[in-house]
Amino acid sequence: MKYFKPLLAAALVVSVAGCANDPNQRAKTGAAIGAVLGAVAGNQVSHARGAPIVGAVVGAIAGGAVGNYMDKQHAQLQRDLAAEAARNELQIIKLPGDALKIGIASDVSFDIDSAQLRPNALTTYAKIASVLKTYDKTVIHIVGHTDTTGSDAHNQSLSERRASSVASYEVSQGLPAGRVREEGRGEREPLVRTGDGVKEARNRRVDIIIKPVIEGREQEAWTPPPYLGG
Repeated sequence: MKYFKPLLAAALVVSVAGCANDPNQRAKTGAAIGAVLGAVAGNQVSHARGAPIVGAVVGAIAGGAVGNYMDKQHAQLQRDLAAEAARNELQIIKLPGDALKIGIASDVSFDIDSAQLRPNALTTYAKIASVLKTYDKTVIHIVGHTDTTGSDAHNQSLSERRASSVASYEVSQGLPAGRVREEGRGEREPLVRTGDGVKEARNRRVDIIIKPVIEGREQEAWTPPPYLGG
């Protein structure tokens, strides 16, 4: 909220300054203030670590229709990403609470120690964004993970930057920013524990968690996913 008052004040100042000379200024003022409010709401939803503004940009599903809604989305993701799944580049699974998880191997998405998406990965992420746009009554959690190579602090930063890269690309493909939350969990949630110091490649990944917004339980969709390790 720290940017809200200055932005709104700026919109009001502009509107007052132009009123005397522009008979359409009132309509323009409303549009400007609406844009400011929308930007603030979207920013709070996508980036805040506290409670977001529930329902600001996302519709809700009636409880009895949730299972069918998410099953259809699951089926479309499986169809559209069948080639990637066949190459073991990603896995799509159901989670408790009608959520879905797309687990994407980090080596497919990024070069070693890099947070820049590889060009070959862009088509895959574009396919994902296309489906997520169609099924718009969901909140998208993008979670980055690393293996244990390097320090805890380095791995945490890398996982955050990778999650941010994926989130930014999905938004660039038309996925509303207000539906997206991102976080990095570093090396804390491995899929595979070797116990012998081996740096297991499968632990390097990006998880995309798709949570339905259910009528009367909207806040649950914004809650970060639980433990995603093995």
